[in-house]
Amino acid sequence: MRIWMVLRSTILLVGISFFLSGIAHSAEPFVSGYDRFAPSKSISESLAGQLLLTELSCTACHETDDEELRPKNGPDLNGVGSRVNADWLRDYLAAPHDIKPGTTMPDMLAGLPDAKKQNAITALTAFLMNQKQEFPEIIAGGLSPVPYEFWNKGDAELGKGLFHRVGCIACHEPDQDYETAEYKPTPLDQMIEQLDDEELKELGLSQHLRPVKSVPHGELGKKYSPKSLTYFLLNPEKYRPAGRMPNFKLAPMEASHLAAYLQVNRLGKSRNKKSDFSRDFIEKGRQLFSELQCSSCHQAKGIDSKSSAKKLSELNLEATQICVTNPGSNQPRYPLSEKQAISLKVAVQTLKNNDSPEQHLKLELRMLQLNCYGCHERNERGGVGRNRKAYLETVRHIDLGDEGRIPPPLTGVGQKLNQNWLKRVLDGTGVVRPHLSARMPKYPVTQVKSLPAQFAAVDDFQQQTEQEVFKETKNLATSGRMLLDTGCVQCHPIRGEALPGVVGVDLSGVTDRLHPAWFKKFMFNPGAVKTRTRMPTFFPNGKSSNSQLLDGDVDLQIASLWVYLKDLKNQPLPEKIITARSQTFELVPKEKPIVLRTFMDEAGTHAIAVGYPEKLHFAYDAEQVRIAEIWTGRFLDAQGTWYERFAPPADPLGESHRLLLSGPTLTYQADDPPVFKGYRLQKSGRPTFLFRLAEFDIEEQIFPTKTGRLRRIWTIRTQRQSSGIHPLNLHLLPDAKHVDPTTITSDAGLKVHLKTTSKATPTKDGWNLSLLPLTAGKPFVIEVEYQW
Repeated sequence: MRIWMVLRSTILLVGISFFLSGIAHSAEPFVSGYDRFAPSKSISESLAGQLLLTELSCTACHETDDEELRPKNGPDLNGVGSRVNADWLRDYLAAPHDIKPGTTMPDMLAGLPDAKKQNAITALTAFLMNQKQEFPEIIAGGLSPVPYEFWNKGDAELGKGLFHRVGCIACHEPDQDYETAEYKPTPLDQMIEQLDDEELKELGLSQHLRPVKSVPHGELGKKYSPKSLTYFLLNPEKYRPAGRMPNFKLAPMEASHLAAYLQVNRLGKSRNKKSDFSRDFIEKGRQLFSELQCSSCHQAKGIDSKSSAKKLSELNLEATQICVTNPGSNQPRYPLSEKQAISLKVAVQTLKNNDSPEQHLKLELRMLQLNCYGCHERNERGGVGRNRKAYLETVRHIDLGDEGRIPPPLTGVGQKLNQNWLKRVLDGTGVVRPHLSARMPKYPVTQVKSLPAQFAAVDDFQQQTEQEVFKETKNLATSGRMLLDTGCVQCHPIRGEALPGVVGVDLSGVTDRLHPAWFKKFMFNPGAVKTRTRMPTFFPNGKSSNSQLLDGDVDLQIASLWVYLKDLKNQPLPEKIITARSQTFELVPKEKPIVLRTFMDEAGTHAIAVGYPEKLHFAYDAEQVRIAEIWTGRFLDAQGTWYERFAPPADPLGESHRLLLSGPTLTYQADDPPVFKGYRLQKSGRPTFLFRLAEFDIEEQIFPTKTGRLRRIWTIRTQRQSSGIHPLNLHLLPDAKHVDPTTITSDAGLKVHLKTTSKATPTKDGWNLSLLPLTAGKPFVIEVEYQW
């Protein structure tokens, strides 16, 4: 009967799926933690209501002495006129819940008559658009060049990849057309997407199967300019101090790519026209901003924060007009659901009864506010949503299981990590999982400073010294090194060194991160401490697998691991790693060039690395038909290419690295990309690359000159007589600056000289060449030289 009910429900849901797909997002305020846990009663009504009190910023007006209930507040409006478009702002003030469904901002003008409301909107828009502020200058470094006007250089496709890899999809909606390596929705997946909490409960399905809804973006293309969105992504805390949008530590160009993707993909097109407002309207807007007490939630130049509302403890929930259910004409209006209104009332009543929350509830509230549960599971609550897990990967797709691609659980983390290290994790300086594509973001210190102590208190951490944990710690380092050599080095790097193919958490500094008692407990039985871990036990049934070392004493063996790792800076590496290091696979071009097909970060999976005895080298991307990178000095280490199944891409060993453009160097028509046809080696060992572009067969040679430059020659042929002028585009440097008709330079310090007999017209990244009619079989030659 139960199975029949499930099947019947599935059939019915398929029948109405088209109808459901047309339903707009609910206008009620969207709070991730509330939406995910309150409907299923995974959190108490009181805790759910307290979450709404802070995330709807109720306590910005209705003050309380409870530190945990400090309001989220809205964005800092200093400089908002430089960040958002006036038309979008006007529309948003008129109907915030229509322009951005799910917004937690109330409608402050809903109680005004239409004519007065329109005047108020114009005045507030004038005041806010007059809040101007220059964007900070981004200083480029030697290893991180920043192109001129980098915010206009974003690549939406690269941004799409970032959006789905670094962690954005833990909160925001993934693209349905973004392909993952493993996730294909099953009929059960599709059915679960349509079920509500009662139906999931009736079917006996876990709360973990409930689809996690997304924080709405709104129409970002209408709201922001490319520059303002890029700067927001670079430093969200500056504009939204509450940290609900954390800092993903993006590089300038990463932020630009992500902004380009979000503005293309998240609906709307910026109107971004200049708006002029009279001084009278600006002043009227300033007065309204103050009268409406907008400064309770927002900072703005020249406005002091003030509130005349009753304190939270003084609220009369039975009043005929209150914000929650029946706001008056001068009160903010939230389109609350009936469930949200009940939760708020329960929370206020609980607080009025002076029912002080227990420590663990304070911690849970903070994690709900920051949506830590969006990525991390703690005590069987939260974690990456079932419908989002497939988007999280390991770097370079190395198979480490879920443990190697999903952010770690926080169950018992107060017993595991010491508080100083946890502070570093939260402020963005503590990183030990470089194999995760998802990044641990950085949070404002004011928002997370209490978390390390709260985790320790709630998890009942009892401080123990090494001497209290281990019965002996003297003269054990040598034994610890031997133990690591028998197993740990198979999965973990040590001091940045590793066996071939090993990608995992580096054990350097582990004694600075972990409490010794937790380390001992975990080493003794990893599975009992961390469910579904891949970490094997070295002490099955409580006995050592190595009975010869330290007489098989389990306590001493675990202590020896701790002692060795604590003194790692002064200890030799494990023997297996030393042996692997001695087997060098560095390629050194001597009499002839070396050509190696490999995988490289910049040149991709179709890389061809070419090294010359002159110590000038390059990486050729055969898929895009381009030079991806050039460098000098040492060439390449081939160990990964030759011997490691899951090897990371080969990295150049030399110096003076220069990255070139990401697209094809030669283009003829936008929809007709070059097709790589392979390469052949001359007697000298120098490669000649072959590709076809439209009707042209092209040979390309790249080699160093006696003056230390890199020369690049294209020989172009056609199989039939051509007529007319052929516009050939030569893409060489980003943001090229034309020094003279045949020379360009870039911000990265590269200079390119052009030699050609055709007419050359400057472009933003090189030249457009006008090729004269070509004779069948007769070559046409183009030559450039790179200098740096």
